[in-house]
Amino acid sequence: MQNFGYRIGGLLLVSGLLAASVEAAPTTVPLGGNTYITQSKNKPDESIDNTGLHNWDSSSTTISTYVDVLQPGDLQVSLVGGLFGSTQSTVRVSIGDQSKIISLAPAGIANSVFPAGTFTINQPGYVKIDLQGVSNDAGYFGDISALQLDGSATAGGLLFANDPDNFYWSRRGPSVHLGFDVPAATEYFYSEITVPVGQDPVGTYYMANGFNVGYFGMQVNAPNKRWILFSVWDPTSGSTTLVTKGNQTLVDNFGGEGTGGQSHMICNWVAGSTYRFITRAQPDGQGNTLFSAWFGTPQGDNACGDNGQGANQIQAGVKWNFLATWKYPGTSMYHKGMYSFLEGFNPDTGYLGRRGNFGNEWAISSTGEWTEITSAWYDVDPTGYNNQRADFAGGAIDNQFYLRNDGFFTPSVASHQWFYRQANGTHPSVDLSSLPQQ
Repeated sequence: MQNFGYRIGGLLLVSGLLAASVEAAPTTVPLGGNTYITQSKNKPDESIDNTGLHNWDSSSTTISTYVDVLQPGDLQVSLVGGLFGSTQSTVRVSIGDQSKIISLAPAGIANSVFPAGTFTINQPGYVKIDLQGVSNDAGYFGDISALQLDGSATAGGLLFANDPDNFYWSRRGPSVHLGFDVPAATEYFYSEITVPVGQDPVGTYYMANGFNVGYFGMQVNAPNKRWILFSVWDPTSGSTTLVTKGNQTLVDNFGGEGTGGQSHMICNWVAGSTYRFITRAQPDGQGNTLFSAWFGTPQGDNACGDNGQGANQIQAGVKWNFLATWKYPGTSMYHKGMYSFLEGFNPDTGYLGRRGNFGNEWAISSTGEWTEITSAWYDVDPTGYNNQRADFAGGAIDNQFYLRNDGFFTPSVASHQWFYRQANGTHPSVDLSSLPQQ
C-alpha cells in the first residue's frame, strides 16, 4: 500500500523550499541524520555525529547515505566538506552499479563542494549513496558534512531527515505500533510473536504486551546477547517496587524515558520460532496493582535455561518462564491501553530492516472468560509522521498482524488505520493458575 500522505508531505516540504527561485538550488542532505557505516573489515575509526562524517581513514569502510527520491531521472551528486590531515585524497562515490572516482582538494577548506558526477535513477524510492576511500597521502580521506543533490530526479522532491534536533531518532528509524481494545476487567493478556529469519538485527525490541504503565517483550541487545524485558513505570507519586522474581531474572531501576522497575532474563531466543507472552494486572485489595509477566518457549527449547521448576513449568508443549511481579502503588486497575510495537533502538543499525509477526492475542477477564482480539489500530512515531523517514509498514496476513520498519524500503504503509486478522477461534491451552511463580 502506497503511503501517499507521508511521501506527498515530504515532497511539499522540499518543493516549498525550492520554489523560492526559478533556478532551484541543489538540495543539501546532511549526513548527520541520514548516514551509516554499513561495512568495515575491522572496528571502524570513522564516526557519524550531528555534524557529519569524521575520522575517515579506512579504505575498507563503506559509508552509506539514504535519500527517498520521489521520481526517476538524473541525479547529480556532490560532497560537501573539507580535506584535513592530507593534501589530497580520492574517493569512490557509488549508487548501485554506477561508480565515480573523484579527487578531494584543496586541503583545509571547510564546506568545499566536490562534484562527483551524474547518476541515473530508474525508479522512485530510497536511493543508497555509498562513499569509499581510495587513496590519500597522509592517512585521512576528509570530513564530509553533507551531500548536495540536483538534477531531474530531484524535481519531484526528496524525503530525508532534515531536523538536526532529532537526528538521533531519525537514525534509529520509525517505530510502529499496534493498539488493542480489550474488555473491562481484563486481568490477563496473552499474545505471540514470530520473528522471520533474517529480520532480527542488533538493536531491535519486539514488544508484545504493552499496557498503560509498562511493557513486556524481547530484544536483540548485541550479536550474542538477547533479553526478555519486563518493565513497569513509576506513578506520578511513589515508586514501583519488586514483589517477587523468577530464579533467572535480573532486576534494576531504569530512567531516561520515565522511571520505574525493570526485570529481564538473558534468553537466546531465535528467529523463526514462535514465543508466547502473558501479563497479569491484579488489584491487590489495598489500592495497588500487581503486574506479573511470563514468557513461553517451545518445549525442548532451552534458550532461557531452566527456572528450577522442571516439569511443572510445561503446559501443552510450552515451557513457561516467570519474569517478575511488580507492585504499582496508589491505583487499583485491570489491564488497559494494550499495545505492541516494533522498535530499532540502536542508531548505528537503523539502516537494517526488521520485522515481527504478532498474533493470537487474547484478553482473559477476572472471571476467566477468554476474548480473542482480532483488530488493531496501527500508527507510527514522530520520525514517520514528521517526514524524517518513510520506511515503515504494518498489516494483517491471515491470522497475524505484522510490523516492519527500517531498511529504507519503499513503499510505506500509511499510519492511522485499523487492521483485522482472521480469528483462530480456540484460545491457547494455558492453566493460568498453574503458571510458575519463581
